[in-house]
Amino acid sequence: MKRPHHPHRRLLIAISFAALALPFCAAAQEKVFRAGAATSNITPPLGMTIVGNFAPQPISKHVHDELHVRCLALDDGKTKLIFAVADNLHLSRDILDETKKKLEADTGIPASHMMFSSTHTHSSVSAITVKEVGFDYRALVISRVVDGVKRALNNLEPARIAWGTGKLPQWVGNRRWILKEGVTNPNPFGGQDRAVMNPSSTLIPRFEGPAGPTNPEVYCLSLQATDGHQIALMANYWLHYVGGVPREDLSADYFGEFCRRIEQSLGAPCVGLLANGPCGDVNSNDYSGKTKAKTYKPYEKIAVVAGDLAQEVLRVHKGLHHQDWVPLSAAAGDVELAVRRPTPEQIKWAEGVLAKSRDATPVHRLEQPYAERVMEAKRAQPDMIQALIGAFRIGELGITSIPFEVFTETGLEIKEKSPFKDTFTIELANGSNGYLPTPRQHDLGGYETWLGTNRVEREASVKITAKALELLQDLRAAP
Repeated sequence: MKRPHHPHRRLLIAISFAALALPFCAAAQEKVFRAGAATSNITPPLGMTIVGNFAPQPISKHVHDELHVRCLALDDGKTKLIFAVADNLHLSRDILDETKKKLEADTGIPASHMMFSSTHTHSSVSAITVKEVGFDYRALVISRVVDGVKRALNNLEPARIAWGTGKLPQWVGNRRWILKEGVTNPNPFGGQDRAVMNPSSTLIPRFEGPAGPTNPEVYCLSLQATDGHQIALMANYWLHYVGGVPREDLSADYFGEFCRRIEQSLGAPCVGLLANGPCGDVNSNDYSGKTKAKTYKPYEKIAVVAGDLAQEVLRVHKGLHHQDWVPLSAAAGDVELAVRRPTPEQIKWAEGVLAKSRDATPVHRLEQPYAERVMEAKRAQPDMIQALIGAFRIGELGITSIPFEVFTETGLEIKEKSPFKDTFTIELANGSNGYLPTPRQHDLGGYETWLGTNRVEREASVKITAKALELLQDLRAAP
């Protein structure tokens, strides 16, 4: 018997299948990866004090190249991550907390999903000083970071992502060298150190060797739009500023030059970013005596280092395989650290130095500034500080952020013990609390361990490393 024809049957069946397919369609729609980038100019007016060196600090009279904050936004459909890298010596946590608070209120992105860092150029002005020459540079930096991040979010578009590593060993040298057993070098406090920062060539016969390792790797994170144009390229290289900048010039050092070369090579609207890695004990000089020291003209060495770095990153970039989607997540947590205090002997020494006539011949060329720092450390409040440690997951890439000038050995330990296949660390991120020597480096002494250069307890690097690894493990274990 022929079944009666029901004109709505096919429609009902079609609707039923469509209803079943809806969750799958929604899931597919969610798996759209997006990226956006933007830059904001943060060049201060001329006439402000350039920080990064001991007194007398010069007044800026010329802008060699503009200073920027470079912003990157990532979105996996559920989670957004923000990275912002500013051309500045260092930014305090209160500046960055205020910036994050404004952005969290305006965008809904949790503060824990934001990473703001400084490049550590020594040719910038302080954003920590509230006002100088009648100008509030702190307010300018905050507003420009907020604007840059919002514009990066406005620029979000469907994207593909990839990362990889290259090597550039010739420009990373450990700047701390250990003197042979029984040989020491005087420090400003009247004591003796075995480690010497940036030693003169006359000390070469007395060297035992470098005090720590270097990391020759350069990390590369690439974001391309689905039509093929480059959105952004972020690199991470573990090298201090290069220098060779006239004292009265404002400059982004090799960080800015690298970004310009990347942007020129990959074309507009690409944004280049260079986030500094753990390099508190590393610079671009070779103190082994194996290579002949070269004299560079102003900005010449910056151009050479940035050029070599850009060339290696672009080489890596050509071989990257971009993915259409990866999961994103982030975590952050504070580590409580004791503020370092001077000993009674150090206080007595500082009082004696400060009691001297200003034109008296110093025992050590840095005794005056360090006597002042000892007395500042005596008065410092509070007794404990909170150091914010961050961790980010981008697929199988892990990134940690630490608010110190971190020694390379700490960054290498995090990398080695990380649960992710690829891991790198960004220093001077989410604040700035001075140098972070390991306990072993404290025993050797040297500039980075001196009270006033180092401001927190001896075991700080151990606690911070443990926290960074804990956060990475949490991200790894999360569904």
